[in-house]
Amino acid sequence: MLKPLSYLRGLFAGLLLVLNTAVICVPLFFFALLKLLIPLHSWRTACNHVLDTIQGAWISGNRLWLRGPEKVSYHGAPLRKDRWCLVTCNHQAWADIFIVQSLLNRQLPQMKFFLKQELLWVPVVGLCWWALDFPFMKRYNREQLKKNPKKLGKDLETAHNACRKFRDRPVAIFNFMEGTRFTAAKHQQQKSPFAHLLKPKVAGTGLVLDVMGKDLHSLVDLTIHYQGKVPGMLALLRGDYGQVSVQIHQREIPPELRGRNYGSDKEFRGLLQSWVHQLWEEKDQTLEKFSAGETTLQSTGG
Repeated sequence: MLKPLSYLRGLFAGLLLVLNTAVICVPLFFFALLKLLIPLHSWRTACNHVLDTIQGAWISGNRLWLRGPEKVSYHGAPLRKDRWCLVTCNHQAWADIFIVQSLLNRQLPQMKFFLKQELLWVPVVGLCWWALDFPFMKRYNREQLKKNPKKLGKDLETAHNACRKFRDRPVAIFNFMEGTRFTAAKHQQQKSPFAHLLKPKVAGTGLVLDVMGKDLHSLVDLTIHYQGKVPGMLALLRGDYGQVSVQIHQREIPPELRGRNYGSDKEFRGLLQSWVHQLWEEKDQTLEKFSAGETTLQSTGG
């Protein structure tokens, strides 16, 4: 693609994204306000259904400018919108979020992300996330915890309350288990045992399994590979990146990992860490195959 045309496409895509978001905000904020003002359970449940429908419409609108993945393989039973599930994915760029949403929209219940509290103050978008019940987590470093030990476990308490709210209706709870975007510097600093991944953090997953383990139907595990350079936001808008391959694997959650307390149950923590480590080894092998050009993985259902 010629460079001027690439920038023109990026400008057009950016305008579509802004316009889509602006149009969606009006009904989104209206129904969020109605939900806030009328504290009836049945009314709030109805408003949540409308808000999730609006979220799905926004994702569909983004398909007008988003260049989807060229290679997608699916493994597992058919996806369902009427069941709770946990979703995870390797994390390399903002593009991951748009691609995951596009692939799973209307295939699963609407996804709810755990977000850093600072993102609440992003103009317009932060309020959208609040209206959609995305839980905001405040991170504390060691020095802050040392000065105020009462802050210890505050994140888990916030996530715990959010998960209880999600039990009223089917949702897909999304969690980047790596906790941050992959970079070579972070990979080296962590001394990660995986060639293409950072070490997974399982505390958030453990909390979700604690509160909602009996409701969760499965883990929907996505592995995304970008051929060549991983796109930034501008490259994503321009469509200026190589082939994207995605493997979607729906996995059963072992019964021994459901409904157990992550904070106090040492055996549960060990079992969960072992299970996720095995998933990460498989994910790392999948990324190695993608890197080697083996992008025609066979689907086994769905």
